[in-house]
Amino acid sequence: MDSPQPDASHGADVDGDPQLHRELEAIRGEALTPRQLRMAMRVATRHGVRATSGLDAVRLLRKRGIDPFERSTMLELIRPQEGDSTAVARTKEAEDKLPAVRRGGSNLPDASANDRMRQLAAEREQELKKIRKGISARRRKRLVLLATRILIFVSLPTFLVGYYFYVLATPLYATDAEFVIQQADSSVSAGNDGLGGIFSGTPGSAAGNSQDSITVQSYLQSRGAMRRLNAEEGFREHFTGDNIDVLRRLPPGASEESVYRLYQRQVRISFDPSEGIVRLEVAAATPEDSERFANALIAYAEEQVDLMTARVRDSAMRDARQSFEEAEARMTEARQTAVELQERFAVLSGDVEVSLISQQIVALESELTQARLSLQELLSNPRPNPARVNPLQRRVDALEEQISTLRASMTQGADGGASLARIQSELVMAEADVQTRQMLLTQALQQLETARIEAGRQVRYLSLSVTPIAPDEPTYPRAFENTALAFLIFSGIYLMLSMTAAILREQVSS
Repeated sequence: MDSPQPDASHGADVDGDPQLHRELEAIRGEALTPRQLRMAMRVATRHGVRATSGLDAVRLLRKRGIDPFERSTMLELIRPQEGDSTAVARTKEAEDKLPAVRRGGSNLPDASANDRMRQLAAEREQELKKIRKGISARRRKRLVLLATRILIFVSLPTFLVGYYFYVLATPLYATDAEFVIQQADSSVSAGNDGLGGIFSGTPGSAAGNSQDSITVQSYLQSRGAMRRLNAEEGFREHFTGDNIDVLRRLPPGASEESVYRLYQRQVRISFDPSEGIVRLEVAAATPEDSERFANALIAYAEEQVDLMTARVRDSAMRDARQSFEEAEARMTEARQTAVELQERFAVLSGDVEVSLISQQIVALESELTQARLSLQELLSNPRPNPARVNPLQRRVDALEEQISTLRASMTQGADGGASLARIQSELVMAEADVQTRQMLLTQALQQLETARIEAGRQVRYLSLSVTPIAPDEPTYPRAFENTALAFLIFSGIYLMLSMTAAILREQVSS
């Protein structure tokens, strides 16, 4: 609503009206803050007063009897917040205190402004009430939907899981066992023959036997162990009985894959590499069956441990034994060849024969020397006696012929036969072959003993540190832990899905 014309003329010219100038200087002397001046401009605009400045607005409002800095006046400019019913009440109370009649006929614009302000406040209050009711209704709806979703996606599945573990699940008895894979160590003590040795079993270190332990663990978790346990101990039949709950019970025509999945759940095997201990846990519906299954699996593990090095040990022993047998056969052949040479040449030893012939030659040469001296002595006479010279001459010739024959027998064969030199050479070669085969036979025997020691060192065996003993109370199910875990899992899934849906909703809306 516009103000009357005289009010608008007051702020038109300051220099032309000394009274207006003095009023503005007086207001300026009050040292009003810029905030108060801006408040005066807003109050003037609200009451339809046209002012050229903040000082002019203060002057014109005071002429109308309105204090621009009064609390009731400022409350008219403040928009009531949600739930602030006291602010609206104070605004109405301040409006009621305004003067009903103004001087100079200016009460009509003020009354219209006050009626309009009250009407706007009432409408605003109605709108705020509607907004508050809508917000409350939406909040209640969201809480109901949230509670419904939590009930459906979290509480109900958790209740079903807890009902299964507390009421329906079959009590299972778990038998625990622990064992280590040990290695037999061999320490050889050198004796006179160099073949003495003793065996002392020492536990294998965790680093040395970790591969064997992992191999045994893999075997016990394999389908082969499951098949053997099923064939020998009736693992499948145990879990097809009516005393097993529906989730764990095997149907009559269950496939091998289903049995294997159940086997992996009921038979748990772990390996501690720091200590080298293999831990075994077997769960069954009765304590006797769980203990029986555990003992059977430990027996399978012992057989597997023995088979792991059996091939290596057998291969090493087989090679060493074969080498020894070959060396022994060749030694026998060399001995037989030497004997055949001795029998063929009728010579026991070439060295002995050479020695005998040499002794004969020496003896004959000695006799020849004596005979020659005697003959020379007879021939030195002027008239030697032929009766004595001739026999002595024939003796010298016979000795020379005999010595020549003996010497020829050492290098030349008689009647196309082999000479003594050749016979001795062949016998020496045969004896050398026999000595070589004897040395190789000795080495093969040493290798056989070494292979036997190494085979004993490669032996692995299973040592039980915790014997399987059947429990007297059920180990599974752990109802409280499993129910709490199910609650956490369902809560996490619900939270993840809610966040994903909220993000997608925001992306689509933007």
